Amino acid sequence: MKYKGITYSYVVYAFTFFLAPLLLILFYSLTASDGGSVSFTLENFTRFFDFSNPQYMKVLGNSFRIAGIATLLCLLLGYPMAYILASLKPRLRAFLSLLFILPMWMNFLLRTYAWMSLLETNGIINTLLSKLGLPALQIMYTEKAVILGMVYNFLPFMILPIYNTLIKLDPSLLNASDDLGASPWQTFTRVTLPLSKPAILSGINMVFMPSVTTFVISRLLGGSSTALIGDIIEKQFKLVDDKGFGSAMSVIIMIFVFGLVALTREKDSEEVSL
Repeated sequence: MKYKGITYSYVVYAFTFFLAPLLLILFYSLTASDGGSVSFTLENFTRFFDFSNPQYMKVLGNSFRIAGIATLLCLLLGYPMAYILASLKPRLRAFLSLLFILPMWMNFLLRTYAWMSLLETNGIINTLLSKLGLPALQIMYTEKAVILGMVYNFLPFMILPIYNTLIKLDPSLLNASDDLGASPWQTFTRVTLPLSKPAILSGINMVFMPSVTTFVISRLLGGSSTALIGDIIEKQFKLVDDKGFGSAMSVIIMIFVFGLVALTREKDSEEVSL
């Protein structure tokens, strides 16, 4: 009876906070309201995939491109950081890892506002450049500012899974590679890197998914020049009051993201089986 009670509680919790909102979004995406009457339709999806006017598909493609660049930069920065952290002494390692986690304790919006004060025309960075006699940089309200904001906010999501995997690697494997005459680079490419691939894929998913759907970063740092799919969805709910079309775009994004997750998991499973 005890375990049944826990199971029922979990089912109620999952339905209330996960399944019910998804079903509601799906319902809105498949319906249209006309004078108080509700009818089922696929118009919201066909409107998005209108090849005669592919404005929404272009925004989606641009969102995937920018999110992909941000994810790649997070990987290029995050893996070396995680590798260095894992090779340090435990006390220093714990202190530095805390420094990476510390910004995540601050509100997401405040972190983005902080970057606005750094990047704007009269911000801290341009003020320092002017004192050094260097030309000012026009970064605010550009694609570069959006990517920079994504990398800053989501970099810990790349570092942490890789770091947690690297510190748990069996030292005997690395010692065996060294005993067999492998160079440090060969040990890294043939032992460390393959064993950390699941963590890399996990980090990619954890960075790419919020990067695609974000709207706060693109709105504050990119302005109207860099509108992502998250901005379009927000406008459908807040400004246009078109819940059906906004929900349809949300469903489309979820399908693409679930497909990416399934693809990475299948690739990871194939490598493990080999």
